[in-house]
Amino acid sequence: MNYLKLNLLTLFMCVFINTNAQEKKFKIHTIAFYNLENLFDTINDPTKFDEFSPIMELKTDRGKAYKQKVHNMARVISNIGKDVTNNTPAIIGVCEVENRSVIEDIVNDSLLRHKNYGIIHYEAPDTRGIDVALLYQKKLFTPASTSTHELKLYDDQNQKRVYTRDQLLVSGELEGDPIHLIVNHWPSRRGGEARSRPKRIAAAKLSKRLVDSLQVINPYAKVVIMGDFNDNPKNTSIRSILKAKKNKSVGLKGIYNPFINLYNNGLGTTAYRDAWSLFDQIMVTKPLLEKEYSSFRFYKAGIFNKQYLITNKGAYKGYPFRSWSNGGFSNGYSDHFPVYVYVIRQVPTVLSDISPKERD
Repeated sequence: MNYLKLNLLTLFMCVFINTNAQEKKFKIHTIAFYNLENLFDTINDPTKFDEFSPIMELKTDRGKAYKQKVHNMARVISNIGKDVTNNTPAIIGVCEVENRSVIEDIVNDSLLRHKNYGIIHYEAPDTRGIDVALLYQKKLFTPASTSTHELKLYDDQNQKRVYTRDQLLVSGELEGDPIHLIVNHWPSRRGGEARSRPKRIAAAKLSKRLVDSLQVINPYAKVVIMGDFNDNPKNTSIRSILKAKKNKSVGLKGIYNPFINLYNNGLGTTAYRDAWSLFDQIMVTKPLLEKEYSSFRFYKAGIFNKQYLITNKGAYKGYPFRSWSNGGFSNGYSDHFPVYVYVIRQVPTVLSDISPKERD
């Protein structure tokens, strides 16, 4: 067992750590993000472009394929962070979901039903009919406010409106600690990276405005920015617009992106033409980086790429084991790996450390 895993196991089991002759123990939670790869239901919705739905292309066994796809998504979510926290994610953002109904099917799956996940979802005007959403364990996270923010884009040639995903902002408390979460699915690279780049720059500007608005109210706001950005950590949208840094030594209103170092080490979440991209990322603001752990702070980040999520043979061996291929259901998962961060908080160990409210 490597030292990192040993340290993490020590944290989640709340084993006492002897530091400066003072015993300390920590609580740990997972915050995650997962692109569910075209999770559409089997119902033809005339208000949406169902031709983008792989499930609607199936001639037979739509219901069977859909149930298996939902169960596969629930399996992955149930496993993210579990080997460290002994729990499913406290909070997880998702994208590429058709509607609230498909999310309800996931949280009601036998693998997740007992966790009592709440759902925050808004219908967006995206051309493909897909949205973002946030799931949270009701016993751990309490939403205070939610809002959806439209990204208005226009074609650079004819100036027609380009309909894409909204950005979801959720503010609430993680076991009493205030925290803000922004869930993203930025415009794709359809038409080429360079041609589509202005769309993602526009998306980055919207995300930055949301962060700025929170920091105007409270410069010490803990903000988590997660999503499928369709850009790597070093692309202009993230490097220059969000100004996300690879080092924790950012200014008070700065943003730290732990996935820059993972990207520099050659890791990715999705693959195309034998090249890896790290489009899925989770970033945090400075207050989550403080070394004082009386409230939740960032601890580690990672890519959830267990062996069962990887294609094990054929031309795409080593790629994410996607759920749709060759016009059919492959019994796979997604063309993206999930990503996650751990947050930790010190648990009071003596009566003087416990607030009057906690004592009651």
